[in-house]
Amino acid sequence: MIVITGGAGFIGSNLAAALEARDEHDVVVCDRLGRDDKWRNLGKREISAFVPPEALLEFLEENARSISIVFHLGAISSTTEPDADLIVATNFTMSLRLWEWCAATETRFIYASSAATYGDGSAGFDDDGSSVALARLRPLNAYGWSKHLFDRRVARLVEHHGARPSQWAGLKFFNVYGPNEYHKGSMKSVAAHIYPHAAKGEPARLFRSHRPDIADGGQKRDFVAVRDCVDMMLWLYDHPAVNGLFNSGSGNARSFADLATAVYRALGRDPQIEYVDTPIDIRDKYQYFTEARMDRLRAAGYTAAPTSLEDGVRDYVQSYLAAADPYR
Repeated sequence: MIVITGGAGFIGSNLAAALEARDEHDVVVCDRLGRDDKWRNLGKREISAFVPPEALLEFLEENARSISIVFHLGAISSTTEPDADLIVATNFTMSLRLWEWCAATETRFIYASSAATYGDGSAGFDDDGSSVALARLRPLNAYGWSKHLFDRRVARLVEHHGARPSQWAGLKFFNVYGPNEYHKGSMKSVAAHIYPHAAKGEPARLFRSHRPDIADGGQKRDFVAVRDCVDMMLWLYDHPAVNGLFNSGSGNARSFADLATAVYRALGRDPQIEYVDTPIDIRDKYQYFTEARMDRLRAAGYTAAPTSLEDGVRDYVQSYLAAADPYR
């Protein structure tokens, strides 16, 4: 039995699809669906159980002998969520309880961290999972901080030989894009925000640069296709002896102008871009550059080449966003 928390969400539902494609049919999803169309992320899936988050620990206890691995992807992922208590309870406390349960039952545990733990990037993007290295990072929002709290707790437990799962791995996801992110509203990828404007032949809007050394649209991110993130998780699933904290990105920073151009080109259109001021409330927390160092995952044995921005965006636009059925 495979448990995916956040399994109806963006990355989680893509993982569920990939597991089903590998003939894994005993997949349990833990999530909340709400009243919108989030359920459509699982509309094509076969799952063996659906568990609300408040019932998860009881479910785990009742099925302890049958569960082989927990993919913990459930979280409050909004970088603008104002309720820090809720964020900590969901992203830190619950993660710690799952770690403790997996350690006690010798269950494998793969969890989602985030590139938001790197803050403004001034300390670099090296996925050194030691407590000393992690202490140097300064996340800029409560979401990133909550993920960082858990990474630091894991580092301390590992270094002091505390109880740990039979396999443990954390993945620091960078700027992920791809199908099944439609329920995320303002937290959708920039590619998803640009698409409806490009499809209508309208200009896309990007934030203006407020730094003299960077041109408008020259702000860069490590944009990574969700299929690559899923591939990394499946590789860890196939290699139970690999443990550690790893970046999950492309390893190649690209500009927002590049991303917008890729969306228009996927539609056979010339790019049209307008620039607007970055809102004051996020301007001092805005990252101008992110790029995953992928050395550690490569050193562990992961060899798959990343999907290029142009190929990933083309597939996303043509196979999903422009399709009658955009869901994977």
